[in-house]
Amino acid sequence: MLATLGFLSVVLLLVAVMTKKLTPAVALIAVPTVMALIGGFGFEVGGFITNGIKTIAPTGVMFIFAILFFGVLSDAGTFDPIIKKIIKAVGNDPVKIAVGTAVLAMIVHLDGSGAVTFLVTIPAVLPLYDAVGMSRSSLATVVALAAGTMNIVPWGGPTLRAATSLNVPVTELFNPVLIPVIAGLIFVLVIAGFIGKKEKARIGNIALANVEHANSEANPEKLKLHRPKLFAVNILLIIGAIGIMISNLLPPQVVFMFAFCLAVVINYPNVKEQRERVDAHAKEALMMASVLFAAGAFTGIMKDTGMITAMSEVIVGLIPTSMGRFLPVVTGVLSMPMSLLFDPDSFYFGVMPVLTSTASQFGVDPIMVGRAAIMGQMTTGFPVSPLTASTFLLIGLAGVDLGDHQKKTIPYAFLITIVMLTVAIVTGVITF
Repeated sequence: MLATLGFLSVVLLLVAVMTKKLTPAVALIAVPTVMALIGGFGFEVGGFITNGIKTIAPTGVMFIFAILFFGVLSDAGTFDPIIKKIIKAVGNDPVKIAVGTAVLAMIVHLDGSGAVTFLVTIPAVLPLYDAVGMSRSSLATVVALAAGTMNIVPWGGPTLRAATSLNVPVTELFNPVLIPVIAGLIFVLVIAGFIGKKEKARIGNIALANVEHANSEANPEKLKLHRPKLFAVNILLIIGAIGIMISNLLPPQVVFMFAFCLAVVINYPNVKEQRERVDAHAKEALMMASVLFAAGAFTGIMKDTGMITAMSEVIVGLIPTSMGRFLPVVTGVLSMPMSLLFDPDSFYFGVMPVLTSTASQFGVDPIMVGRAAIMGQMTTGFPVSPLTASTFLLIGLAGVDLGDHQKKTIPYAFLITIVMLTVAIVTGVITF
């Protein structure tokens, strides 16, 4: 019963969001609530939602102040010189821009944090995409694919969880999959080039030729907000904020609260101007924060009702005995889609132990199941999953709809997982 309600919750959520029958916030709250009520949990749902919100609250606060922080810096014209240099390096060729975006996201994601990757990459290149006329959904997709594939790094959340669950050194789990991961990253660049080529065909050569001329006419109102003399100070603010966040000296939400205070006071010391800058970005911050807290409600209900646990038991039970030796391959194929069903803790500490135990009964090395799992579960799959706050951070910064983002990105993400899995089988990293 619980498993059925869980699967229905996920399917109905995806359908409602992708078909735009409900807004993400409404779907994330209403769908699991109805299923929990059908399951007989009654007023307990309130406690489930509260528990979920508690887990998401720090991310929600971080998101609000990150939006305000980068919004103020954008108003001050901080990113304009950077964008001009990028344009000079890649020109106005959408293919080069898309590939360059993927490379930038890969480099930034070396720290293993999706939030940091999106907070650094999106604000830096978004003005460039707007200037050239490239789709923001293409930006979100390229960044998601690059960050998702890079999320397999040994210090990333999924790989660390998998190694902990298997009780093996993380190097023993990761090192053999290095070649498949490199193949995946190369394939990300190929997809980025393909997306850029489609964008170039959509925009047209005439439009591209006129980009620089069209953007040479600066908006007088925006120019009034620019603070070119504070460029170096603002860059130091960004580097300082990200450095402190990466080093874990302070929680991310605290970092951005302090960073916002400094940015708005330094760039706009007048209280009236400060209020105007907050008002200018408050709507966007509030809209996306509401989606984040709604996502907290969704995960809270799914976990506390036991739906996620029941779903994992059903999935494992569906694997026929004759398929036992193919369990790593089956896990690899399903790993990316399972990011839509399970959060990383539930999968790696709930589902994977059952999978590895089953594999060992068929004489299959459990570590192969782990290697197959990290090729998709909350790696290529995390930037499209409604169970991760980073997904909403990504679409919020890029200004795209969740349903549109999922429809465009999921097929590419799944394809990357299949490419890495194929290379892993060919190179003998995964055998059957």
